[in-house]
Amino acid sequence: MPFWKYQSRAILAALVATVFSGTLFAAEEAPLLRNTEAGSPPSAEETVERIQVPDGFQVTLFASEPDVQQPIGMTTDERGRLWVAENYTYAEHPLGFDKTQHDRIVILEDTNDDGQFDVRKVFIDDLQKLTSVEVGMGGVWVLCAPQLLFIPDRNHDDVPDGPPEVVLDGWDEGSVRHNIVNGLRWGPDGWLYGRHGILATSFVGPPGASASQRRKLNCCIWRYHPTRKVFEVVADGTTNSWGFDFDEHGEMFFINTVIGHLWHLVPGAHYRRMYGADFNPYVYELIEQCADHFHWDTGEVWHQIRKGVSDTTLAAGGGHAHSGLMIYQGDNWPERYRGTMLTLNFHGRRMNNDRLERDQAGYVGKHAEDLFIVDNPWFRGLDLITGPDGGVFIADWSDSGECHDNDGIHRTSGRIYKMTYGQPRSLVGLDLAKLSDLELVALQSHENAWYARQSRRLLQERAALGQEMPQVRKALLKMFADDTDVTHQLRAMWCLYAVGATNEEWLRSQLDDDNEHVRVWALRLLADEGMFSAPTIVKMRELAQADPSGLVRLYLASTLQRLPLESRWDIADALAQHAADAQDRALPLMIWYGIEPAIPTDPGRSIALAERSKIGLLRRLIARRLTSDLESQPVAVDQLLQLIGAGNDAEFQLDILQGMNGALRGWRKAPQPKTWPRAAEIVFSSAPEKVQEQARQLGVVFGDGQAISELRDIVTDTDADAETRRNALRFLVDDRSPEALALLKHVLGDLVLMNEVLRGFAAFDDPQIPQLILQRYARLEPSAREVAIATLASRPASASALLKAIADGKIEASAISAFHARQIRSFKDPALNEELTKQWGALRDTSEEKVKRIAELNAALAPEKLQAGHAGKGRVLFEKTCSNCHVLYGAGGRVGPDLTGSNRQNLNYLLENIVDPSASVGQEFQASAIVLNDGRVVTGVVMAQSDRTLEVQTEKERLVIDRSDVEEVVNQKMSLMPDGLLKQLKAEEIRDLFAYLTSRSQVPLPSKP
Repeated sequence: MPFWKYQSRAILAALVATVFSGTLFAAEEAPLLRNTEAGSPPSAEETVERIQVPDGFQVTLFASEPDVQQPIGMTTDERGRLWVAENYTYAEHPLGFDKTQHDRIVILEDTNDDGQFDVRKVFIDDLQKLTSVEVGMGGVWVLCAPQLLFIPDRNHDDVPDGPPEVVLDGWDEGSVRHNIVNGLRWGPDGWLYGRHGILATSFVGPPGASASQRRKLNCCIWRYHPTRKVFEVVADGTTNSWGFDFDEHGEMFFINTVIGHLWHLVPGAHYRRMYGADFNPYVYELIEQCADHFHWDTGEVWHQIRKGVSDTTLAAGGGHAHSGLMIYQGDNWPERYRGTMLTLNFHGRRMNNDRLERDQAGYVGKHAEDLFIVDNPWFRGLDLITGPDGGVFIADWSDSGECHDNDGIHRTSGRIYKMTYGQPRSLVGLDLAKLSDLELVALQSHENAWYARQSRRLLQERAALGQEMPQVRKALLKMFADDTDVTHQLRAMWCLYAVGATNEEWLRSQLDDDNEHVRVWALRLLADEGMFSAPTIVKMRELAQADPSGLVRLYLASTLQRLPLESRWDIADALAQHAADAQDRALPLMIWYGIEPAIPTDPGRSIALAERSKIGLLRRLIARRLTSDLESQPVAVDQLLQLIGAGNDAEFQLDILQGMNGALRGWRKAPQPKTWPRAAEIVFSSAPEKVQEQARQLGVVFGDGQAISELRDIVTDTDADAETRRNALRFLVDDRSPEALALLKHVLGDLVLMNEVLRGFAAFDDPQIPQLILQRYARLEPSAREVAIATLASRPASASALLKAIADGKIEASAISAFHARQIRSFKDPALNEELTKQWGALRDTSEEKVKRIAELNAALAPEKLQAGHAGKGRVLFEKTCSNCHVLYGAGGRVGPDLTGSNRQNLNYLLENIVDPSASVGQEFQASAIVLNDGRVVTGVVMAQSDRTLEVQTEKERLVIDRSDVEEVVNQKMSLMPDGLLKQLKAEEIRDLFAYLTSRSQVPLPSKP
């Protein structure tokens, strides 16, 4: 926007004495809007009447369309006014974002305490891809991908002083869709925090930064310091967070979707991801959510909620998707809610409530009673925040249909509700900016955290402007020393840090405080400033040895990542001596994340740490990391194996060998360490079978003839445990020796091994294999037939034999799935493709044909017709067609996302994803064709890769492939879920399948005739 436009606005603002209010002006100021979603929501007033809240609470309509529309984020300023980000550019698929629309920020104020706004201003109205707004430091901060912007308003007249200033850029703005960067909030430490989803990768840095100066990120929590101008990722992982808050002790909790809703943020953590691999290939294992429950029936399939919320999911909390998170710390609601987590359940149309309790080294979220339940299918709660009177603002995007709005956007609706208990305090004339410095300090002990947060921000702003604050420092130090409430002490501590009134010596002295939360924040602030003098390192080591608090030990582990590598060893070693922490959800992995970069720099100390550690997971991961460098640092592995015979027990031996096997998984061959024969001798002479099994696996990779012979004997021993026999055969197949092929042929008739034999045949290019399989096909069990077809479809010659068998009537064409058909096409053999089309059909329809097919299925699956479907038969079809990749009602594979917990009302969206699954697939979930040197093709998603191996998720299993076996990797730019899944189903079968998918609970299988 040209600067003259801002100047003219300022002049206009000075001339206009009257502030417009109500709806008189709303239509004139609104951007030109275009609705693509049919219908309209119930009136805002009607919706308020349909909101259920506990006794004593009331809900008022603070604002609604046309005064506020598409509210995607909110914040408040020091006057208690509500700043609302309105997003009109978000659009349906495949448009993504409509650049003909413009986003805006409005300011709403209630001047008469009636729970409704009566003063409204438009701050700016020509933004795009706006997701967040935050006020502070002399202006307004907004996220408009690809940029983080600062809009100056230093005279606080609610008119921009000039054009937006680009602070950061590089956020993905296209394929990221609803995973777009979002969520600006000030932290207690004075940093500005935000979020990013998993669907695309961004490369973020200041304007003009080179590629090497940018930070690569996707699903994460990040932060930016407004005066130091530092940007960093705080923690990686999860799916797509749209909410977080800090509790009274400054601990952040953030919300998520599908794979778990509640996560306790620890700097440097790597959390479980919905899909894809962490950027660091050596993290190995990831931290799970901190809630002890889910808000949906995990026996369901997550995306099936798009067709309706089951009774069991409603009872659990309403569904897997959440937006907004608030930890209530106001002074209006009853005490039982204070300190509890509240989030808006997207499909359950309610507010979930979890209690936050200390648990071991961290926290656990326990489900409390839900509240604010909305009987309106148009309710789309996106954000909730506390105001200065302790009431809670709730933003309602207000739309219907598919949950990502891929079927259309209703831009002319939106509501903000306010939920209060009893009569809240009057806010008339509130303006904290008018208070003196010492008056702002006094507010650090206010019962409502809103006052402490706003006053801390104001003091930070004044300090940033160069204002001297000796009296502020004195008053805050007195509060810290004299106040017995740790919440007030922490607020004083954060405020001291925000105004630059702390130093290393003072922070180090707080490491002796009696309260664990003070010690934690002393550590965190020392780490933020890089204050690691020798006395501080010594004190940290003492804490690691003797601090009784698991939370302090957790943050010591977190701080490791900030320390020079040389300073990490003693602290990590001390932390590893706490056997009680071995089963903690996060602490062992946080130690690992901190020490991992140091492992290859000093193998000797690494081995010593592994030997001394009382945490088995740490020992296992050290062994894995050292073994991954076997070819470049063989001496380290020689020394590691010496631990096997150093008088260590079986669990110790198991940790070492499991770690080594994890590192060598997928390797065809590895150089045998010098100390391996002696280690193997010790294991096979005295160790339990579970340890011996790990040693046999290593022996195969090391080319140990004795290990191979023992595995062969296990395979042929019909009296041995069935699973042990299968595992032994699998490892011999991975070895690819000629003896393995002969062994497969020898045990082909063994029913216990049948599936493993058929799967193993895929590894060998042998002309006899197709006929060996086809001769037995008619006698195979259904599960074995699926494996047989997959093996036959993996090579051109065997695929040709398969198609001939179909032409001869020996195998039904329906035995070939759409996945197999796509794999056969990946051979790019014209003759094979012609025969495939003749025997099976065309693989991929045109876009027009798909639209027509979706319309046909919508009509065929109308509610009255679905009622005639047989859900039990549909369950059988699901297990055959879908359960290889997806879980429904607790059964199935986890190749694709768990489908439980989604809205089950939108048939059209479900059909779009089944008929055209590749229409909108994230880059990290696109399938590739991995062409091997011997002609075999493996189709799947590359989940992780190293210099030595590729980890590939296929339709049925996860394979680790040695790169030396790979000729080419071709990105197919399609979903692993293929087109044509319904192609081989009859009309009645499709009806039965959808009858099962839309069922509200598990249905019994049909009785056998």
